[in-house]
Amino acid sequence: MGASLTVIGLVTATKAGRTAAALLERAWPETRSYPVADLARAWRECDRIVCFLAVGAAVRLLAPLLRDKHDDPGVVCVDEAGRFAVALTGGHGGGANRLAHEVADVLGATPVVTTATDATGTGALDALGLPVEGDVAAVTRAMLDSVLDGAPDGVLGGEEVTLTADVTWPLPPLPVTASDSPRPPCVVVTDRIVDPPRPAVVVRPPSLVVGVGASRGVAAEEVLALIHDTLAEAGLSPRSIARLATADVKADEAGIVAAARALGVPLVTHPAERLADVEVPHPSEVVRRAVGTPSVAEAAALADGGELLVPKRRSAMATAAVARLRPRGRLAIVGLGPGARDLMTPRAVAEVRRCGYLVGLDQYVDQIRDLLRPGTHVIESGLGAEEERARTAVRLASEGHAVALVGSGDAGVYAMAAPALDLADDTFDVVGVPGVTAMLAAGALLGAPLGHDHCAISLSDLHTPWEAIERRVRAAADADLVVAFYNPRSRGRDWQLPRALEILAERRGPGTPVGVVTDASRPGESVALTTLAGLDVSAVTMRSLVIVGATSSRVVAGRFVTPRGYAWQPSPT
Repeated sequence: MGASLTVIGLVTATKAGRTAAALLERAWPETRSYPVADLARAWRECDRIVCFLAVGAAVRLLAPLLRDKHDDPGVVCVDEAGRFAVALTGGHGGGANRLAHEVADVLGATPVVTTATDATGTGALDALGLPVEGDVAAVTRAMLDSVLDGAPDGVLGGEEVTLTADVTWPLPPLPVTASDSPRPPCVVVTDRIVDPPRPAVVVRPPSLVVGVGASRGVAAEEVLALIHDTLAEAGLSPRSIARLATADVKADEAGIVAAARALGVPLVTHPAERLADVEVPHPSEVVRRAVGTPSVAEAAALADGGELLVPKRRSAMATAAVARLRPRGRLAIVGLGPGARDLMTPRAVAEVRRCGYLVGLDQYVDQIRDLLRPGTHVIESGLGAEEERARTAVRLASEGHAVALVGSGDAGVYAMAAPALDLADDTFDVVGVPGVTAMLAAGALLGAPLGHDHCAISLSDLHTPWEAIERRVRAAADADLVVAFYNPRSRGRDWQLPRALEILAERRGPGTPVGVVTDASRPGESVALTTLAGLDVSAVTMRSLVIVGATSSRVVAGRFVTPRGYAWQPSPT
């Protein structure tokens, strides 16, 4: 994991501190070094700070500088021995909690994060990545109380926090209960101006597109005033503006560009011919003759789909219209690896903790249940329900939720990615998270059997006719590929593996190395290295992976090796 691209100050007082700071300098591009006497300057100049000082000393030096947790830089303190990276101030707003983990990754230290929401796994409202308004502290405390009350199975204790949303948005998990109307303490997700019962937090989703048209030379002040008046009259919050949109011919209009900059949102432009294809309620032939499309403001607001909330309004030199975007859900297809927690990638862990809905096979969900944050909705089912799980995940994502569909190994290898993506459309975002496959885990345990060209073949004929499987095995034999057999044998399928081995034996000698790995990286793991002639198929199960070598494969010092070729010399035997 690398630090995000912000300026990070490295404050040191000793030789050991400077040595550790040098490691961060090499790992991260945007760092500045300061002696401890210049800590105040680092505070002014940097987004985040790493102090190589004792915590007590850092607290005394930082105390006079503290102003507002939302604006102060996040500070991480590293001890003299480099054993701990302590998030000291600015845990969420200043990014210190994340920085503590990033520092620990580089230095081999232990991150220490004491923020209550992180310690309990409760989602922090001020870390959603969206604008929030209201009494964050009170509602967060209510969420914490509900989690710390210790109610089992996701049933919240303590004071129930309700969530009311105008539209579904792909939020991370929060320990809240959905409600049709806000009841305090509450979280309200809306782009409208509201006055919910207190204590409350209002979350502003980026759901509004403001289409803007203007005459040449319009002032930014006029554009901004029109936008604010338009939103105010419609009861909409400017904090939910996702972007301004206009025609390509207005891309360099200084007043529009400056207005977008003042609002802190991107300016998106569209070709006139595209805008001309958008159906709008108030087309204008005058506008068509001027810019090649009968509408700029309304068409630009609607160009990416959505619902027109406010038809175009005019000022002296500008027009504005407002559309609400259809929420885009998020489907993360996550490979959990072969079983061992340390073979699960950090990205997979992050996606599992980020999702509002987790969908998976019950036994895989059990492996990661401890990673789930409070408020995660878990949808699990047993073997044979793969299509149902894929449909469920796609449906939830299409409704606007943040979903993780999990599978063992790599989700794209004999797992859930293919059936899910076969059902998916373009109404939500898809994130693929690779995982360590059973073939790779087994190969590492055996040695280097996959060192040259290889293939994977599933021997399950539940969904693939055996005739097709046999053709693939024969092709692999003819091509002299190392073959990894998935789903090699079960109680009801006991003849397929012997038949596949018989086909390979037509092209390979009886001494060809064969490895059988069962429950790779899981409790009860077993590794057996034998030969094509000596393999006892009765020891193979559905939890096994069988790797059969090519003609060049051999056993070296008890390890299964398929030489790459350029360094290989034929064995004298």
